[in-house]
Amino acid sequence: MTDRRRVTHRADGGVPNASRLPARPHVVVVGGGIAGLAAATGLAERGVRVEVVERRECLGGRVAGWRHRLPDGSEAAMNRGFHAFFRQYYNLRALLRRVDPQLDMLTPVEDYPLIDGDGRRDTFRGLPTTPPWNALVFAMRSPTFRLRDMVRLNARAAAPLAAVSVPDIYARLDDRDAQSFLADINFPEAARHLAFEVFSRSFFAEPHDLSAAELATMFHIYFLGSSEGLVFDVVNANFDVALWDPLRSYLQSRGVQFRTGVAVTRIDTDPTLTVTLDDGTAIDTDGAVLATDVAGLQRIVADSPGLGDDAWRKQVAGLGVAPPFVVQRLWLDRPVRADRAAFVGTGGRAPLDNVSVLDRYEREAAQWARRTGGSVVELHAYAVHPPYDQLHDWLLARLHELYPETREATVVAEQTLCHQDCPRFAPGDFAHRPGIATPDARVMLAGDGIRVDLPVALMERAATTGWLAANRLLHRFGVKGHAVQTVPTKGRSRLLRALAGRVIR
Repeated sequence: MTDRRRVTHRADGGVPNASRLPARPHVVVVGGGIAGLAAATGLAERGVRVEVVERRECLGGRVAGWRHRLPDGSEAAMNRGFHAFFRQYYNLRALLRRVDPQLDMLTPVEDYPLIDGDGRRDTFRGLPTTPPWNALVFAMRSPTFRLRDMVRLNARAAAPLAAVSVPDIYARLDDRDAQSFLADINFPEAARHLAFEVFSRSFFAEPHDLSAAELATMFHIYFLGSSEGLVFDVVNANFDVALWDPLRSYLQSRGVQFRTGVAVTRIDTDPTLTVTLDDGTAIDTDGAVLATDVAGLQRIVADSPGLGDDAWRKQVAGLGVAPPFVVQRLWLDRPVRADRAAFVGTGGRAPLDNVSVLDRYEREAAQWARRTGGSVVELHAYAVHPPYDQLHDWLLARLHELYPETREATVVAEQTLCHQDCPRFAPGDFAHRPGIATPDARVMLAGDGIRVDLPVALMERAATTGWLAANRLLHRFGVKGHAVQTVPTKGRSRLLRALAGRVIR
């Protein structure tokens, strides 16, 4: 939180706590991921009685953690893979500070090299933090970007990158795909693979399937819109231990009730708002926050014919999911080289997108490595396509290319996960994506696939929508909400905005 230009979005006023109301309101939060837990926190801290319903036994959603049994009978930590906690994730960090004010559960990753298929390497180490010098220095020292490339850039086509304004950028670019947009800019093809493709695939999409507006917004969040820098943090223990078990205890201390291992089957709205669970329980409530994944939201809405109007239900039904992604975790009988980075992104090395050496930062993996003399390595493949049965061998071959010392290693244990539950951000999606409010003022949506007209993405979008969903219900109850923070909502450089405006006109 070093950027003095970060924007604080104030919440509506009201009584400071629901205990001052004639009757204490009750809200059911459906989904125990980041969005749901942020909403539950926002409500519970204002005295609202909250129940969280999560269909899995563990919390955290796509950032959940659990125990995995290795072939030798020992227990190991497991989760759905690496997550980067960037410094500009203000609202996610505000949530985590509830249980760790100094954020000691996070460890900085000082560098994360990007390596393409030809071995060219980009690095974020030592970059200035102030825009636009961060992006300029990154480009000029990249092996895929030359001075002549800067001269050849199409200033008119590139102008929206310098003049991003959210949500206006979506009206301008959401009908375009990121690949065509970068081609129109004359952005060097090699640099596209090594820089933009890596980031676009973090949205679980190929560049030709990603909205150009999402790409521009991402460029704004991480480069030109923020001076927090490009270095991120990682959680230094498995997610359940470091994040969600402490947050669950914190919320329980505020009276939040958790129902895990049960799913919501439908929501009835007349005459009262009633949430029905698959164990037959019916919960009458004053409000609900639906903070599920896309499939879960669509199922609940489809089975709740009285919820919302036809136009809104069509929006929910039209939500898309990204292609599957694969996480392959390997427990090896020997260490990788000592100079290997904790995290490496790759471009042009399909199907591999990144490699993590978990024992460099995760406590449980480090303990296993010390005990056995081995290492724990994780391979990610985003937006994968058939044939899936060859992915395992392809990923392993890519690991051997990048880290030749692993060729002789024995895989002591492995766990491969394949999921398809991340929201899609394709061209044209933004205008039809449902927002936080629904036609029923008692029901809100939250999650990283829900529309919010602020410059946030990925985990930070989930946290932000959770806080804002809580705020809307608090306003309905007459209770004060919570402020949220973002990077500036428009390009921070007045000069660049002026130049871009002249070019666009």
